[in-house]
Amino acid sequence: MLISHEQDALTNAEPITVGALARLENFVSFYNQLSSQNLAVLAQLYHPDVRFIDPVHQIDGLSALQQYFDHAYARLDSCSFMAKAMAGQATQGFVSWQMQFSHQAIAGGEMITVDGCTELHWHQDGRIIYHRDYYDLTQMVYQHVPVVAWLTGKIKQKMAQA
Repeated sequence: MLISHEQDALTNAEPITVGALARLENFVSFYNQLSSQNLAVLAQLYHPDVRFIDPVHQIDGLSALQQYFDHAYARLDSCSFMAKAMAGQATQGFVSWQMQFSHQAIAGGEMITVDGCTELHWHQDGRIIYHRDYYDLTQMVYQHVPVVAWLTGKIKQKMAQA
């Protein structure tokens, strides 16, 4: 059930199904082609009743998801994903990824790298009905805001000493 794009071999792992692998590769490819100019294509990937969750939002419905992406991609300079590992079966899948992006409002528009994982569930019609992203918001945003970076650094130090 797991395919890794790294050299580490996992023992006792069942192979990912061909259908799941195709869906997951399509998902990563879709996001690598997504931009503020083609957001209408979200309806091809997502079911009208999709639930989208990330560390900041819980969004219900395709219309709300399109509004979220309209806002998110409005000032995004670039964004790309590299799949690290994939696991899946007929109705659900997981992708661990590394995202590189630049956004005018974060770190002066410099390139930022974030590691994360996405959990996906597909509806009977083949579109995504559930999408949940897991990633470190500190890695994405907080460490690039001077006062917040200092504060989160101090908190991490205290936790490491406990």
